Amino acid sequence: MWHGRDSTAFGSEAQARRELAEVARPWATLPIEHQAASHITTFKMRRKSVLVISQTFVPDPASVGQHMSDVALELARRGYRVRVYASARGYEDASVKYPLKENLHGVEIRRLPLASFGKKSIALRVLGTAMFMIQCLLFGLFEPNLDAIFFSTSPPLIGIIASIIHIFRGVPLAYWAMDLNPDQLIALGKLKPTSMVARLLETANRIILRESSLVVALDRFMADRLERRGTRLRERMLVMPPWPHEDHIEVDNGENPFRLRHGLVGKRVVMYSGNHSPSNPLSTLLEAAVHFKDDALLHFVFVGGGSGKKEVEGFISEHHLKNMISLPYQPLGELGNSLSAADVHVVALGENMVGIIHPCKIYGAMAVARPILYVGPWPSHVCDILDRQPIGWRIAHGDREGAIDILRTIRSADPQALAEMGGAARRTLRRELSQQTLCARLCDAFDATIRRRTHAQECRSCG
Repeated sequence: MWHGRDSTAFGSEAQARRELAEVARPWATLPIEHQAASHITTFKMRRKSVLVISQTFVPDPASVGQHMSDVALELARRGYRVRVYASARGYEDASVKYPLKENLHGVEIRRLPLASFGKKSIALRVLGTAMFMIQCLLFGLFEPNLDAIFFSTSPPLIGIIASIIHIFRGVPLAYWAMDLNPDQLIALGKLKPTSMVARLLETANRIILRESSLVVALDRFMADRLERRGTRLRERMLVMPPWPHEDHIEVDNGENPFRLRHGLVGKRVVMYSGNHSPSNPLSTLLEAAVHFKDDALLHFVFVGGGSGKKEVEGFISEHHLKNMISLPYQPLGELGNSLSAADVHVVALGENMVGIIHPCKIYGAMAVARPILYVGPWPSHVCDILDRQPIGWRIAHGDREGAIDILRTIRSADPQALAEMGGAARRTLRRELSQQTLCARLCDAFDATIRRRTHAQECRSCG
């Protein structure tokens, strides 16, 4: 099995490929006793320097930025010199400003100005993305002592900029695919697959995948989609889900300040927490919730932001739903209280979104030991989890009556039965999906990629 080790233990290139393949096996097939632990990586020469590119980064609450920061911090802990390019303004709220330069536990953060103008319009989002990408290209081409680039999908086409820097600088790329486009736009009907834009985006994706030495897919469905785009991609691919931010999440079964603040004490709370978007449609749940509009016990809470927020708030206003509230994203430090305030968490996935986006919300719910109410298609990654563990229920999109029946079941459920389901969810997460396990596995794969590149360069220099 794979274990972290220093560069002196690294053998042939073939051996390196075998080690990367070992790390890259799908998460569900790895026994817990063999999961990789964190190890400090050392190099005989200067520290390897990694450039992390992500438009969002902590303390911004956007999920991608939080996960990228976890990896950046772990790489710094392992001995890498880590430099981050991020936006100087908030992703959701452009009025929020962050320091232009900051050192976070050894991670050097360079935040770029005029790189985010909020999400009030598509034009502003495109302008902010373009400005961010141009600055990343200019700075990245001249970044000193660069050894590798790590990037994700924030913004979606940043991989093209990373690929250009890679071609000019001759450094390996590691790509963490958080969602897929143009797949998402096509599935939502916003783009025709035969359009010029779709073809350009598809070409860009193929270039990114071709140039990447390591590709991280979030589930088996996403891996299948990616594999159809790249030659011999599977041997360069790590298939593993993202992790919940357990450091900021604690199970709270006592007097929860979030419940006190929002009048939820003594209520049975069904919560949706995260991005509201057409990719995560909530219409079926909202329509079913109207049936319980006069129910004094069952309450619905929607936390987060996004374009789909207007639908929720419009529904509350139109139907005068006194047992439904809509709240903005909560600060990371309050995440434990807000998630723990729910009795059941909703995870939604669009009918055509399997393998395109990943239902990350399930992990936060599992971390606070809460059952899952899944609204979406079968099969999917969530169904894979629910099929293995009795930790929730599934509603098909459009099945309003089925949703009402399940909500009745949740409303009348014995608190102990809900607690047992939540406990099973938390045990599954700790056994298979913890932050320590998954972040270490990703960084081990990154280590193997860097070592393979270093070994190849040494072989060329030796003739």
